[in-house]
Amino acid sequence: MSDFPSIKDLAGSGASAKPVSGGPSGVQAKFSHKMEQITTQEKEQLAAAQAARSQLPYIDLATFPVSSEALKVIPEEIARENGTICFYFTPEEMRLGTVEPRPEVEELVYQLGERHHAQTQLYFISEHSLERVLALYANLPIVKSVSKDVIITDEELARYEGGIDNLKSLEEAFQSVTMSDILTLMIAAALKINATDIHVEAEEGGIVMRYRIDGVLHEVARLPKEQWKRFISRIKLVAALKINVTDRPQDGRVTLKLTSSSIDVRVSTMPTIHGESVVMRILYSGSHVVTFDDLGLRGMAYERLRREIERPNGMIITTGPTGSGKTTTMYAILRLLNKPGVKIITLEDPIEIKMEGVNQSQVDASHDYTFAKGLRSILRQDPDICMVGEIRDLETAEISIQAALTGHLMLSTIHTNSAAGAIPRFLSMGVKSFLLAPALNSVIGQRLVRRICEACREEAVLPTEQLERVVNILQALPTEEKTKLNFNDLHFYRGAGCSVCSGLGYKGRISIYEIFIMTKEIEQVILSSNVSEYIIQELAVKDGMVTMAQDGLLKALDKITTVEEIFRVAE
Repeated sequence: MSDFPSIKDLAGSGASAKPVSGGPSGVQAKFSHKMEQITTQEKEQLAAAQAARSQLPYIDLATFPVSSEALKVIPEEIARENGTICFYFTPEEMRLGTVEPRPEVEELVYQLGERHHAQTQLYFISEHSLERVLALYANLPIVKSVSKDVIITDEELARYEGGIDNLKSLEEAFQSVTMSDILTLMIAAALKINATDIHVEAEEGGIVMRYRIDGVLHEVARLPKEQWKRFISRIKLVAALKINVTDRPQDGRVTLKLTSSSIDVRVSTMPTIHGESVVMRILYSGSHVVTFDDLGLRGMAYERLRREIERPNGMIITTGPTGSGKTTTMYAILRLLNKPGVKIITLEDPIEIKMEGVNQSQVDASHDYTFAKGLRSILRQDPDICMVGEIRDLETAEISIQAALTGHLMLSTIHTNSAAGAIPRFLSMGVKSFLLAPALNSVIGQRLVRRICEACREEAVLPTEQLERVVNILQALPTEEKTKLNFNDLHFYRGAGCSVCSGLGYKGRISIYEIFIMTKEIEQVILSSNVSEYIIQELAVKDGMVTMAQDGLLKALDKITTVEEIFRVAE
């Protein structure tokens, strides 16, 4: 502990005060001051005696120089409530005074010491000392809390949303607003058309603004190049990014405080040849909860997966590229399994959907909390079901497989282009084939396709070449599914474009799936040295698997999506 200045040095002596003199009432003033001094001295003597009984050191703070840093240690409201103040503070130690050393005060002192990582010492003080220090709070500057949130009222949103009928009308809207209102318009337009990302990019000829709607980027406006610096500075300002830093990427976050709710927006900037590129990701926290029956699974795929997730152990793997809906599928499965008698633990990066009844943990690479280390801890928590956000390396894969083999149901994702590609991916990581084969229950491959807008849906006529391609794919369906189709009377649909879908013809998305379960034939291939994605795909189809393209075309026949969408993502 550092040397604490002596009370005599810092506080001085109360008796050294000069008497009041001058004027006709000088004698009376001297007498009043003397009586006040005697009363204060008696109070301090009484406080010193109480300190001795409490076995606490005593201090008189009548003239002690209390710094503003010391006062700020305890907020005024808490200081008055507990009769306790901090009168001396350094990064290493803290001195506090109280008029009543109660257990609550001792707890307060302990918490302050822990919070500031400082040694603490509690003193007994008189009511006079307490009131003198409390009066010093009035001299502290009033610091107003600064909110970095962007406040947008429902009236503002309604004003801008009213003029947005389709994407073409957006460019006129952006040309007509001032720079101070352009951010409000950006958000209003994004909310109106359900965009998930706003891309603002500097090009040689100007500023290009694009919205990602249902997974597809659409150009909505081009702005003059001379507005770029003011525009980018405005975005950086609200996202708490450094305006003067333009040569390296920055990441920030801003909360949109709407009248009825709030929306988080992640902001990312990156330098490019013509200026900085900005991407704003809108995080809709109150999004619709997707259940297992909402996923779009159908027929044999639905029945098989429902049966597999009800098994007490094994691995269920979901595959697909980034943004293909894997997390949504996993959580839909967890909602089905989330029952009072079951313990579910997840390990994610980051936690995207919060669910009651599920223990959710988030990895943190900065603190060396990785998927592998987190998974080891999860297994010591006695779970029935585990969900790991992604299997990225051999260590995580091996622990997941061991968990599946020792009585746990393990759900996870892996990045491959198809369900059949998951097994070669595992083996390329170094997973032992004789462990993978018995651990794996099923693999789900998926993509997201856009739904046809129901308000403007109409029948579409396919070109002859495209129709022949569709028929060839459907002819390869399993017999059970193929017998339901009349190949001489196939009808497909599209969206004409209307105000409901902002002229796009699509609104919302749905998944298309392919699901295979482990069979003896596939297990034998895994155990052999002749493992390839094509062989596993062939065996899965032979066992009755409907491919993603086939599942998508069946959804197109059901008026859910278009043939163009299926070929865009699955072929």
